[in-house]
Formats: sequence, structure tokens, C-alpha cells
Amino acid sequence: MKPVMLLTRILAPAIALALASAGLHADDPFAPLRDAMVREIADMSSVTRDETGRAEFAAPVMAAMARVPRHKFVPPDEVPYAYENRPLPIGYGQTISQPYIVALMTDLAQVGPGDVVLEIGTGSGYQAAILAELARAVYTMEIIEPLAVQAGERLGRLGYAKVRARLGDGYHGWPEHGSYDAILVTAAASHVPPPLIAQLKAGGRMVIPVGAPFMIQYLLLIEKADDGSVSTRQVLPVRFVPLAGGG
Repeated sequence: MKPVMLLTRILAPAIALALASAGLHADDPFAPLRDAMVREIADMSSVTRDETGRAEFAAPVMAAMARVPRHKFVPPDEVPYAYENRPLPIGYGQTISQPYIVALMTDLAQVGPGDVVLEIGTGSGYQAAILAELARAVYTMEIIEPLAVQAGERLGRLGYAKVRARLGDGYHGWPEHGSYDAILVTAAASHVPPPLIAQLKAGGRMVIPVGAPFMIQYLLLIEKADDGSVSTRQVLPVRFVPLAGGG
């Protein structure tokens, strides 16, 4: 359930560099491509600094992007393109997010090692895996049953024990494990779901795209103060698939 983000580029130079240096990563032939992807994310963060307020993303976020094997979260025929900085189809009309957007949303959420995080829109499980590199626990929900099953199995197989995945309507959140230090929504809602605001901890952050389906939406950063008041900042224009379910 992932976005189609602007400013994408094909990593032809990065691929050439990766092939040239593959011998340095004999244990992981995808490592050079992943390294090149991370460098491009860093370049893009500089380009978009005026919109995002972030000239560079936090080092733990970039380290997580460098560790998680994106090629294991895409269908077999998309593996050759796994480290291009663009979304890729994962079936059922959904996509895995552009790596830059994954990094941006994670950075905006400011996830720390003691945090409990809720993700709405598991998709292939890639964003949940990134969050698991940073948080104490990650709860992720997916409304499309085959994707929920596949993602849960994939995350377990890859050893992401901090992640608990379930099938369900993310509009209503997962109150049993709240409140949450951070909430990330990876599909565009027509409005910010009130149940998610209620499940956000005081001092917490929510990152969510809001706007009409299949048109330009805006990525919002929502912060809840200690007194329960909520502030919203518009970060960047994006394009996501619509949030299913809810009301």
C-alpha cells in the first residue's frame, strides 16, 4: 500500500558502480546496490530540505535503510529493480514505497529504541522491517488478506521478531497495544482518522498522507502535545494508493 512519489530516478550509474564493486560484498551481492540507494536518498534529502525541514536524515534511519534487504520484499520479477529509488508493484493493486519516502516518513516519526509503533498498511512488510530496526515493538495492519498473510510470513522468516502483523481495517487502529509513540500510515486517507489520533501517545508523532485518491496528496506530520492538543504540518506533496476501509 505504497506511494508513487515524485522526483524518482533510475539508478543506472549506481547499478554500474554496484557491479564494479560486487567483489567487495561477496556475501551479499545486493549490498552495493543498497549502498547506492542510500546515497541517493541522502542526495534527495538535501534537494527537498526546504519542504521537509530535513537537510539530512538521522543516522539510525539511514543505517536501517542500508541493512534491510529490500529485494526480499518484492516479487521475484521485481528483484532486479529492488534498489531503484521508486515504488514497485507487489500485487493486488498495491506497491512497495519509494525508498526515499520510507526514509522520510521514518525520519519524521523520530522512532527511538524504547518506542512502540503502529503502522497502517503493511503491504510487503518493508516499512515495518525498517521500523523494527529502530523501535522496541512494531504493530502493523493490512486490510488485504493475501498481503497480510504473505507479509507476516516474510517478516517471521527474516527474523523480525519485534513485528506483530494482523489482518484488519487500519482506519480504526489497534487499540489493544496503544497508546503509540509513533503511527505511520502508508496509504492516503481523505481525512486523519480520529481513532488514530486517540491512539497516539502524548508527545507522539503521526505521519500520514491525506488527499483524494490517485491525485496529489500531502504528507502530514501530526504531533500530539502533553496536554492532548494536536498540531499538523504539511510536509511534501506525494501520491499514495487510497486507504481502504474505515468510515
